[in-house]
Amino acid sequence: MNWDEMISSEEDVVRPTHVEVDLGCLAGNLAAIRAYVGGAKVMTVLKANAYGHGLIPVAHHMVKHGADYLGVAFLEEGVLLRKAGISAPILVLGGIAGEQIPLFLKYDLTLTAPSVEKLLLIDSAAATLGKLARVHLKVDTGMERIGIHYYHAEALLKESLKCKHVQVEGIFSHFANADAADLSPARLQLERFQSVLSFYEKHSLPMPLRHIANSAGILQLPESHLDMVRPGILLYGVYPSRECLTSVPVTPALKWKSRVAYFKVVQAGDPVSYGSTWQSDHAVRVVTIPVGYGDGYFRALSNRSQIIVRGVRYPVVGRVCMDQIMVNLDQGTAYNGDEVILLGASEGVSISAADLADWAGTIPYEVLTNINTRVPRLYCGE
Repeated sequence: MNWDEMISSEEDVVRPTHVEVDLGCLAGNLAAIRAYVGGAKVMTVLKANAYGHGLIPVAHHMVKHGADYLGVAFLEEGVLLRKAGISAPILVLGGIAGEQIPLFLKYDLTLTAPSVEKLLLIDSAAATLGKLARVHLKVDTGMERIGIHYYHAEALLKESLKCKHVQVEGIFSHFANADAADLSPARLQLERFQSVLSFYEKHSLPMPLRHIANSAGILQLPESHLDMVRPGILLYGVYPSRECLTSVPVTPALKWKSRVAYFKVVQAGDPVSYGSTWQSDHAVRVVTIPVGYGDGYFRALSNRSQIIVRGVRYPVVGRVCMDQIMVNLDQGTAYNGDEVILLGASEGVSISAADLADWAGTIPYEVLTNINTRVPRLYCGE
C-alpha cells in the first residue's frame, strides 16, 4: 500500500498517527536556498523517501517550483520518479552495478562514474544500446566512500575524454565535515576538488558542472557553491547540526501527529511498560498514544523523549513499544482523542527533529528518514 498516493485529505487518514507535510514550506525553503546561492543551480536531494516526506509528491512539487536537478541515492528511486511522470534531470548519486546500466539509459537517468572501470562499463553499455550516457564524475576528496581519490582523478578525467558514448555533464565531490564548527577539513576538501578541476583549465577544455556543497556547505562555505548546490535536509527545514550556521532561514515542513487513545490512573509503585523501567512514587495520570518503534519512534526514546498535548510538553515513560507509547501527565489533563504532537509545534511549544535526535542519541537525518511508510502522509499547502 502506497500511503503517499492514497492520502490527500484529512478525512482519508485511517490512523490517528500520521505525518503532515506542508508543501508551501518546501517551496519557501527552496526559494530561500536559491536566493542565498545566487546564480548556482539547485539540485533538490530526494533520497530516502525525500527524507521521510514522501518521494513522489515532493518531487512533483520541487519540479513545479523550479528545481534544476533532482538527486536520488539509488536506481530504483530514479525509476519510480520517471514512472510517476517526472521528466526533470535526475542524478543517481550512489554507486552502480554494471548490470544496472541499461536501466539507467532506458529511464534517462544520469549516472555517477566513480572510477575508470565504471566509466568504461557505462561507455560500453551505451555503445551497445546506441545511446549517449549522461554522467557526473565522482571525486573522493576525503569522504572515503565512493569516488576516485583526488590524487588519482586525472586518470578518470583523461579516460572520460576518450569515451565516445558518454557525455560528462558534471563533476562532483562530497563534504565529510562541513557541518562542524571547525571548517578546516572541509576547506581542505574544497581545495583538493579545485586542484582536480584545474585539469580542465590547463587543457583549455570546457568545464563540467561543478558541485560539492551539501546542506552544510551551503550554510557555512559560500565559496563552495560553484555551479550547483545539493540541499538535502536543509530543503526540509532542518539544519544539519547544532554547530551549523543558520545563514538560510528555513521552516520545518513536517509535523508528526497522533491522538490520545487511552487514559488511566496509575497507582504509586505500579511499573509501566516492558521491563518495568519506570514507576511513580505517587498516583499519576497516564495516557497511551498509538505510535511506536514500528513507526520509527525509536525505542531509544524510552524514558527520554517528550510529546505535546494541549500546549504542554509531557514525558514518555516506560519502554517504547512497537505500536504504542505511554505518557505521564502527572496531574495534567488530556482526553481520549486529544491531538498529540510528536514532532512539530503547537500553541507556541515545539519539539524539533534535533530534540528527538538528542534524546535518541542520533542525528536529525535519522529521525526523519526512519518515519515508517506505514505512517500515512498528508499533504497541504502550495
